[in-house]
Amino acid sequence: MFNAPRPAQPYSSSNGFGTTSFVVDNPLVSSVYDSDGLDPWSTAPSPAPPTIPAASPVAAPAGFSAVIADSIVPPIYHQAFAAVDSSGSGETSVNGLSRVLGTAGLPASTIERIVSLVSSRSRVSKLEFFVALALVALAQSGKDLSIERVAALAQENALPVPDLDLSSLTSASTFNGFPSPPPAPIRAPVPTRGYTSEDPWSIGKLVNAPTLSEPGPDSFTNGITSSISGTGLPKDWWKRQESITVNTLGQQGFILKRYLVYEVSTNRGAPVPRRYSEFVFLWDVLVKRYPFRLLPSLPPKRIGPDEGFLEQRRRGLARFINFVVNHPIIKDDGLLQVFLTEPSFEHWRKQASISYEEESASKRVDQVEEMSIPSDLEDKLAVVRSKISVLIEQWQKICILAERIMKRREAAAVRVSPPPLPGRTFMPAHFALPPFSPASSTSSATLDGDTHSLASSVLSGLHLRRSSSDSTTNEQQSDTARLTNTLKALVEVNDRCWRGDDCELCLGVRQGLSSVAQHTQRHSDVLEERSRRLLYSTLEALKGQRDLYIAMRDLFIRHDRLSGDSVEKLKKRVETNSLKLEGVKQTKKERWQEEADKIAGIIEKDQASIAAMLNRRVFIRASMWHELRVVLHNRENTLLTQAVKTFAREESSFSESVAANWTSLVDAVESMPFE
Repeated sequence: MFNAPRPAQPYSSSNGFGTTSFVVDNPLVSSVYDSDGLDPWSTAPSPAPPTIPAASPVAAPAGFSAVIADSIVPPIYHQAFAAVDSSGSGETSVNGLSRVLGTAGLPASTIERIVSLVSSRSRVSKLEFFVALALVALAQSGKDLSIERVAALAQENALPVPDLDLSSLTSASTFNGFPSPPPAPIRAPVPTRGYTSEDPWSIGKLVNAPTLSEPGPDSFTNGITSSISGTGLPKDWWKRQESITVNTLGQQGFILKRYLVYEVSTNRGAPVPRRYSEFVFLWDVLVKRYPFRLLPSLPPKRIGPDEGFLEQRRRGLARFINFVVNHPIIKDDGLLQVFLTEPSFEHWRKQASISYEEESASKRVDQVEEMSIPSDLEDKLAVVRSKISVLIEQWQKICILAERIMKRREAAAVRVSPPPLPGRTFMPAHFALPPFSPASSTSSATLDGDTHSLASSVLSGLHLRRSSSDSTTNEQQSDTARLTNTLKALVEVNDRCWRGDDCELCLGVRQGLSSVAQHTQRHSDVLEERSRRLLYSTLEALKGQRDLYIAMRDLFIRHDRLSGDSVEKLKKRVETNSLKLEGVKQTKKERWQEEADKIAGIIEKDQASIAAMLNRRVFIRASMWHELRVVLHNRENTLLTQAVKTFAREESSFSESVAANWTSLVDAVESMPFE
């Protein structure tokens, strides 16, 4: 039911001031996905076809899907792939494949040949990885290495089982101060439910408080008392951000009704399985309950998604849920608590009574906070409005360029693109600059006008520009991992000298080449680990910054659409009915008293509606001021500072590790003989 965008529902209210709101915002409105962009839910136009190599799962040779086809894959294939793809991205590096093949006890020349047969790129898809393991099993049994032989065995559902020592695999991240990824957070026991009624939303609501004209001891203060100075958040709040992990559990369901299941892990209880449609339901309810709060968008759904799309969507869901649980107001919502802890969310939804009541219907702003709202709030919001589109565009550029740089680091030696694939005349647009349109501001226009030179400088810094004199586009040069395999094979071939075993010159040179192979292996490990950390930490922080501005833009849209009311219309009706009531009292016709009571009741009801709408106006202003000062201002600055400092420290440590590795190589080859 979530494959297609749902029809938009117009905003309405049951009592005239928003106790029940239907927001037009739909997380699936922008689900039409017709290109391989950096993010499938991005508002940027589709990038132009690039002319540079791209490392993407879809760039794998199309023939490998026919090699494995629907054959039953032995469990050790999946175990080996999981050992080098802990993030679940659906692909690994050539270095990771080489490490797995190294546990098979095969000669280095055989490993080099297998790697060359299955992949010409810096990344290896799951299908390529499986074919490589089948070739390993053939080599171990003394048979010829042939892709055709693997295909024939796959058709017979008889893929050979290789003999691998996966327990001997060591993490590349332990080299020179690069620790392994932090373990999953320690999970506390499942918390006791905070609700006893049938409606769990009660824990996120407050009872109706007196109006502003009648403050009482139970008056609700919406957040921390606002002031122009101060952050509105506790000191060092960024150090106590709750972290939620979203992993892919795999496909479930029947053939025609299969769906992807995610595992959501928090410190609030045991991990819980969640479908994408359940994320959509959570978003839909939250945006109706909190229309005047910052809420990031959801990534879309796509029919027939590839692994790259699913990985991008998983990361988008993780950014969404982490934003929500760290929002000062929304984090205490009842449904959010249930979403993160309830083992069977679908079963719970069938039994629970869900309220879509707007936040302003049950919350009031006290006089202290109302006085703290600046009189020039509209001017402050106008400043943000004027630059929000440019900010989104610039952060989109940063994300695209950053991902391109990070992807290329893992294959820093690759200069020539692989040959074009059959039936595909362009590379995936994950690595192409989009045709950014000139912005209205001068700064944006300046940057857009220099897009070509900016891209050229980035590519030249990475040694990725193709020489105009280079006509051998099909030639493929090795990256660091391939160089390591070749060096090992070279040492293996030259194991014996024609002069005999006592040739000190050959022995010394072989030992020097072995040292080079060891250090290039270490360098490949460091490059791979650093690239992985950049992709899963720094890049996600940049995308989170972009998502923040997109959420602010959406907040402005909802505010413009939903903040209106009928106060002026009701005031005129009250005046008209008041005059009518006076006329009835003066004429005193037959049964005039009944008519007077009826008119008086209408006037009283309208006055109550006016008071409620005026309270809602104040609440909306307080909410916008809170989101601007407490949420937007803090997140766009503090979290960016945190990301930049972490990036700088890690890059410094990475550079020191690389320098230490090559310095160690200098010492190792110092004793290589000349004669």
